[in-house]
Amino acid sequence: MDNEKKKQEWQEFAGVAGTKSVIDNAKLIQRLEKPKGRVDVVIDTDTYNEIDDQFALSYLIKSDEKLNLKAIYAAPFFNEKSTGPADGMEKSYQEIMNVLTLLEREDLKQVVYRGSTEYMPSETEPVISDAAKDLAERAMNYTEEHPLYVIAIGAITNVSSALIMNPAIRDRIVLIWLGGHALNWPNNKEFNLYQDVAGARIVFGCGVPLVQLPCMGVVSAFTTSGPELEYHLRGKNKLCDYLIDVTTEEARACYGGSTWTRPIWDVTAVAWLLDGDFEEDCLIHSPIPEYDDRYAFDNNRHFIKYVYHIKRDNLFADLFEKLKK
Repeated sequence: MDNEKKKQEWQEFAGVAGTKSVIDNAKLIQRLEKPKGRVDVVIDTDTYNEIDDQFALSYLIKSDEKLNLKAIYAAPFFNEKSTGPADGMEKSYQEIMNVLTLLEREDLKQVVYRGSTEYMPSETEPVISDAAKDLAERAMNYTEEHPLYVIAIGAITNVSSALIMNPAIRDRIVLIWLGGHALNWPNNKEFNLYQDVAGARIVFGCGVPLVQLPCMGVVSAFTTSGPELEYHLRGKNKLCDYLIDVTTEEARACYGGSTWTRPIWDVTAVAWLLDGDFEEDCLIHSPIPEYDDRYAFDNNRHFIKYVYHIKRDNLFADLFEKLKK
């Protein structure tokens, strides 16, 4: 199939370029209910970007009573810690391996995949990578009734690329993404989102079941401090000591001084799938991430789940208990 035909089919499927997408809202709402029992998950993470990804990946692996981890995807990022998205992705890949070593989970290294080396050039052109190819293939083993849960805590390029490469996976996955700011925040210039707005527009627009965890205004409340980390985690195991040391180093570099608190954002995306009393959410019409760092709104659009409150103490209690095991 030629590229132009593939683009046209994607446009018809996803409702871009002025076409209409057929989305069954009743079925979508049902699929956005929290799952009961143990579920299969993959995680897409820019692990070297900040320290919160390491917390989230470790929390997921140590929540195996509920989450059956099938694959780990390295996501791209570009800031002062990388020379470009390709370098950010490779550093994230290596950091995933480091965390797995600290967790003594050598078995999981065989299901770690390198992701995108660039961001999406448009809303109809995927970035081919091992991660995107794996998701596009792996998700076909699932159904609407028993989906694969995709936890994304970086730029959404790998996931949006997989959706374009194989649109049928839309009805076989549920996406939990930490991205964008709260709807009432004065702008939507959030790191995960603004790196790849085209990718964000795909996942907000195509009708994939989406759970959004906004950063500023919601997840920004999930903060911890040096003394709290020292009290709960120091000396428990190699992983805990590593997490404390890197968090403290980053916090002092960013905030300066001896008094600081720091959001551990990405943990909240994992927590949405767990059975504890950790978050409050609601259904909203899917907002439209625009290229000018704002949302647009249309009450005719399909529904997504929107997390609006984090029960900070409940979630940190569970996180600390699992990390120190």
